[in-house]
Amino acid sequence: MVIGVPRELKNSESRVALTPAGAFDLKQRQNHVLVQSSAGENSGFTDEDYRNVGVEILPTAEEVYARSEMILKVKEPLQEEYKLINSRHLVFCFFHFASSRELTLAMKEQKATCLAFETVEERDGTLPLLIPMSEVAGRMSIQQGAKYLEKPHSGFGILLGGVPGVPPARVLIIGGGVVGMQAAKMAAGLGADVTMLDLNLSRLRYLADIMPPNVKTMISNEYNIRKLIKRHPLIVGAVLVPGAKAPKLISRDMLKDMLPGTVLVDVAVDQGGCFETTVPTTHQNPTYTIDNVIHYSVANMPGAVPHTSTLALANATLPYVIRLAENGWKAACQDSKELQKGLNLVHGKAVYPAVAEDFGLPYVPVSSLIK
Repeated sequence: MVIGVPRELKNSESRVALTPAGAFDLKQRQNHVLVQSSAGENSGFTDEDYRNVGVEILPTAEEVYARSEMILKVKEPLQEEYKLINSRHLVFCFFHFASSRELTLAMKEQKATCLAFETVEERDGTLPLLIPMSEVAGRMSIQQGAKYLEKPHSGFGILLGGVPGVPPARVLIIGGGVVGMQAAKMAAGLGADVTMLDLNLSRLRYLADIMPPNVKTMISNEYNIRKLIKRHPLIVGAVLVPGAKAPKLISRDMLKDMLPGTVLVDVAVDQGGCFETTVPTTHQNPTYTIDNVIHYSVANMPGAVPHTSTLALANATLPYVIRLAENGWKAACQDSKELQKGLNLVHGKAVYPAVAEDFGLPYVPVSSLIK
């Protein structure tokens, strides 16, 4: 198979979808790999690193798309890439369709086949390609939140871990999945007083067993959220509904009840955000303030640490890429329920129920299109 890796275009997106090590494995299996010049530089991989394992370096994205059967990206295609995609392409990346009608309709118009990292799902319900980036984003949410709590950034002016004689900061984490768990580990490690909310009692029992003593668990409901936001200066939104829009758990009217200088970090921003006031931001302009509450909602948080993120993502995606390349995407998805759940659009037809529902598109069962 001819596999193409274009340079990422999203603002401050420095990751690359394939490492030289991954390209080497694909070449060993008789695949042809095309990488756009400088695609890996910001992740620490030079064009020469790719050439040394047999990759063909091309100067433009147009050439990569024109010659490839499978396109590997990290983030979703942007407007200038839409016209480069056609019905013969399999595009494998983070799509997060629920957050963008424009992207969804563009891929439908191009009759694209879109396999989304975030909806590939194992039999036990885990999301193996989302987990590594959720781990990075969860840890970064505390790192960034701690910074913006500092008074020079107009934050509340509190140190997460406190010092002897001064109590630590309270951190509220809404969501007990991978993002929430990693955020809690980081916050607890810094000495903060952490409260985690989740709807699933079994998950809360598990978290209560594995977390250190400075992490408490509570059931997630509006009453508890309204009570807790009044005294937690750092609040992390870490909820996920796979393939669908995130629920809005903190409304605009709740901001008035928060401490001035409270920091909201919305890790669910790729799925529309779990705060009503969330607007996607960039690494260049990561925050904005509403009612004295600082919002951090960068849509590609792991892109700030591209070397770590690229390696973590590639470790997870490469086995699936190899399977797709060796068998073709139809056969691979027939044989693998995990990959089958990753299909969101097939030749422009909506085969993922949440995507069809969110945008009022006709739903077509994926099984009818991969026979």
